Amino acid sequence: RKKKARVSCSLPEPSWEERLANAVTPLWRLPYQEQLQVKYESQRKVLQTLASRLEELGIDAQKPGGLCCPLQPVVPSPIINGYRNKSTFSVNRGPDGNPKTVGLYVGTGRERNIVCVKADHVKNMPSKHKQVARCYEELISGSPLDSCILFHEGGHWRELVVRSSRCGHTMAIITFHPQQLGQEALATQKALLKEFFTCGPGAVCALTSLYFQESTMTRCSHEQSPYQLLHGAPHIFEELLGLKFRISPDAFFQVNTAGAEVLYQAVGELCHATGDTVLLDICCGTGTIGLSLARRVSKVIGVEVVEKAVEDAEWNAAFNGISNCEFHSGKAEAVLPQLLASWEDARPLVAVVNPSRAGLHYRVVRAIRSCRAIRRLLYISCKPEGEAMRNFLELCCPPDPRKKLAGEPFAPVVAIPFDMFPHTLHCELVLLFTR
Repeated sequence: RKKKARVSCSLPEPSWEERLANAVTPLWRLPYQEQLQVKYESQRKVLQTLASRLEELGIDAQKPGGLCCPLQPVVPSPIINGYRNKSTFSVNRGPDGNPKTVGLYVGTGRERNIVCVKADHVKNMPSKHKQVARCYEELISGSPLDSCILFHEGGHWRELVVRSSRCGHTMAIITFHPQQLGQEALATQKALLKEFFTCGPGAVCALTSLYFQESTMTRCSHEQSPYQLLHGAPHIFEELLGLKFRISPDAFFQVNTAGAEVLYQAVGELCHATGDTVLLDICCGTGTIGLSLARRVSKVIGVEVVEKAVEDAEWNAAFNGISNCEFHSGKAEAVLPQLLASWEDARPLVAVVNPSRAGLHYRVVRAIRSCRAIRRLLYISCKPEGEAMRNFLELCCPPDPRKKLAGEPFAPVVAIPFDMFPHTLHCELVLLFTR
């Protein structure tokens, strides 16, 4: 008898475009309402975990559903596709072996299987960013200089950051490893870059600002290696809730502008701010939250580590005719304890914190807990299951002399997730604490 042929049930290998979409926008295939449900469930698990951890500390935190506080539905993003106002592109080997491919990574360094895939099809990125990336690849493809894939192996062309605004402005920041190039050779490359984006094929991008940064590290701040303006205006501008904001190359600004408007309006309502309230805006970036609420409160005090962002915040306040704001430059763990230790203002003090994924420094939490005037605190986190969870526990645990955690503990009151990142698994969680 003839043997039956085996039928293979294996699915075809996904294309590189699909692999990239799955890596950076893992929910891209789901209808938007289903994406919101996925995010709601993930935030519910965060609140369940926090409730369990608080129980371990002897705090009765179990609410209906095993949550530490009520969880509201995920607030949808007003814009679902092309919402990002900032994109970072890498330069590395593409699937075809081209070492000057400009795109996003598929794979990991640990597995040594990194491939750089063009991002033309990625849903959350606007077409303008993709256009600048294509032009940058055209530029470096025609350059005799190599791309810098591993620092010690040489090469020069590195990252591209594109920032844009609803005002129609576009900023491009090109990172370049100088290696052993002298100042004359560097000046030549900068002149070629400027020519390409102003008179050559890159002129189609109509850049508002073109920056160049010589960087010998993975990431450099402006203080470590200044951003050099090659063409155009030093800043781009954005309008948000009726205010105009100036944005520097490395200043933090919420990546979804339309979503940020919805978020900041909700923050204003949750603050319960009155005319005599002092708003403490920790990790304030360019001052967007504090300035958007300034007309509701008597005073705004912002703290931010990036000096250029503080300069932007001060300019933003002056330009918008807001005079009741002050901004402090420096690490929050250095600035805040000094600021709050001598606090004797009788006005109500509300704190809003919006830290990076690393969360708040331990000394910041300690200073907040020790300041009796702070009765209400809003914690905005883009990764509540990460280091923010440590902060939540530090805010809510009983006083602990060994950890120098004094002051009355806070308690979570309500949690509201905001979908600032459609098509991804990420969500911005606003957690209100009171005491």
